[in-house]
Amino acid sequence: MFKRVRIINKNKIERRIIILSIINSTTLIGITGYKVEVQVDVTNNLEKWEIVGLPDISVRESKERVRAAIKNSGYELHGKRILINLAPAEIKKEGAVFDLAIAIGILSNIGIVRNRLINNYAFLGELSLDGTLNSISGILPMCIELKRLGIKKVIVPIERTKEAAIVKGLEVYGAESLRQVVDFLNGDTTIEKEESNAEKLMKKDRTISIDFDEIVGQENVKRALEIAAARRS
Repeated sequence: MFKRVRIINKNKIERRIIILSIINSTTLIGITGYKVEVQVDVTNNLEKWEIVGLPDISVRESKERVRAAIKNSGYELHGKRILINLAPAEIKKEGAVFDLAIAIGILSNIGIVRNRLINNYAFLGELSLDGTLNSISGILPMCIELKRLGIKKVIVPIERTKEAAIVKGLEVYGAESLRQVVDFLNGDTTIEKEESNAEKLMKKDRTISIDFDEIVGQENVKRALEIAAARRS
């Protein structure tokens, strides 16, 4: 969050406090993760939601999911004008991965989320209308990018904690709902950190028991593999 002073003219300065919630998230382009800042501005006005920053249809639909998830989690948003910017604007944003980040940005802006160290976290996940946090795909490359950028903690759907924990040095917290995430950030509940399982996966037995009889076609490829195996022996 930050404050800004706007200069009207040389003789008069209007001091206007503008509070923006800036929440870390990511998107995928192909199989590569890219950091996205979810910037949220909430003002008291006629109720209106707007999302900018090159969102696709699925991202634009998130405002209805997030609105319902916030309401059904027990929080009120009456008479608020909400502007959400997904930065940088030149990268196309797809999917429902930003739902949780948008909701946390709104709730932080209006004072329901009180954690002032929220920039240490990234938030990934789709919200159901009842506030449940749903699984998403592409968690691993997203978390790799977050770690590269120096973000220390990430909150993901509980089904994806083991995948995210492959990234060594990243603190991974799995949550089941928006309400649980809010309570965790406010210190009203605890979520156990998922331990890194990278070394365990590296040591796992990866013996393959597939026989060529199970492969239909690909005769040239199978022949090449047979020759390569014969030469090694």
